[in-house]
Amino acid sequence: MSTLAPDTAHELRAARYVIAAGVVAALHVGKLPPALPVLRDVLGISLLQAGFLLSLVQLAGMTLGLLTGLAVQRIGLKRSMVGGLVVLGCASALGGMANGAAWLLATRALEGLGFLWVVLPAPGLVRRLVPPERLNGMLGVWGAYMPLGASLALLLGPSVMQLGAPAWGWRIWWWLLGALAVMLALLVRWRLPADPPRQQPTVPAQQGGAMHFSNRSLLGLTLRSRAVWLMALTFAMYSGQWLAVIGFLPSIYAQAGLPGSSAAWLTAGAAAVNIVGNLAAGRWLGRGAQPYKLLVAGFLAMAGGALLAFGATAHPLLQYTGVLMFSMVGGLIPATLFSLAIRLAPSGNTVSTTVGWVQQLSALGQFAGPPLVAWVAVQAGGWQWTGWVTSVCCAVGLLLAWQIQLVALTRSNGQPSR
Repeated sequence: MSTLAPDTAHELRAARYVIAAGVVAALHVGKLPPALPVLRDVLGISLLQAGFLLSLVQLAGMTLGLLTGLAVQRIGLKRSMVGGLVVLGCASALGGMANGAAWLLATRALEGLGFLWVVLPAPGLVRRLVPPERLNGMLGVWGAYMPLGASLALLLGPSVMQLGAPAWGWRIWWWLLGALAVMLALLVRWRLPADPPRQQPTVPAQQGGAMHFSNRSLLGLTLRSRAVWLMALTFAMYSGQWLAVIGFLPSIYAQAGLPGSSAAWLTAGAAAVNIVGNLAAGRWLGRGAQPYKLLVAGFLAMAGGALLAFGATAHPLLQYTGVLMFSMVGGLIPATLFSLAIRLAPSGNTVSTTVGWVQQLSALGQFAGPPLVAWVAVQAGGWQWTGWVTSVCCAVGLLLAWQIQLVALTRSNGQPSR
């Protein structure tokens, strides 16, 4: 329930700064793929190290998602987002000074911490700022923050890196994005309404008409929820394969002999069409579509698209069509899960911890996905088995989506779902 009462136009303007913060955070995740060919030449990064560079930004989310969600709930949503943007900016500036893989890996892990502090408060901020009748649509927009940021990074990165010699171009790219994160931190601080007064945690008790919870009870309530676990695992099945496929596309196209500009446009297009799925999911959910059907459509399209994209005998045009189908229809999944996270959270007090646990297992998927795909590619001597790796993820995702549907039906019937 919103704690603010400005007019709708003002609420939507404020919510757009939240979306912008997510896009800037996603830019830091997506800035690496177009730089990988340069980093492999300049810093001697191996293919396996490249896989860990892609995934290490998820280390904080993989280990601290739930606890960070709890901290966000206590510190305040706006304060957390501002702090996360500052951490992102500083980590990116330090990363631009790296002279080897170890330094770059360390700063990527720090960027992951900042990324987490930006994205975890966002759904709660959107819920606070946006009228209920606009919530599903705006959550669909929020679900597109990652593909929008990634596609912008893939498109702009090569051009920015050409501003200097190969040894310096990627550093300029890192420093520019660091400055952008700090600038947006100032905008969020100035433009978003202040967080409500902080409440001291107590044991669960009815006080003044409101229920208060201790840290332990919030964590317990979240982790005992079957719905939370199912949503988190489903997000992991989606996010790991999406990052692996989109993240390695520039390297795949470079190995195929495509010019850097062509590879950048093709990869950016593949990431950008994911936005379509997110926006469509928000619109359809607002019109009463069943989340289960959207999840099923997303996972089936990802499996079929990846098998087509990496089929050795397919025409290049058909392969790219498969990549587009993989990303675009797969975009139905994140927006649907963000909506479900708010609807199926154990209580209104556990939205941040629910999103935190979803983010934690999503980060685990993103951490494991790229190195796994890279390892399979090394063993197979090419990328032809990638479609089968993603198909296994999709099969698991379909089973989890079915279980989410059962939990949602139980909840709607007023029965206990845990």
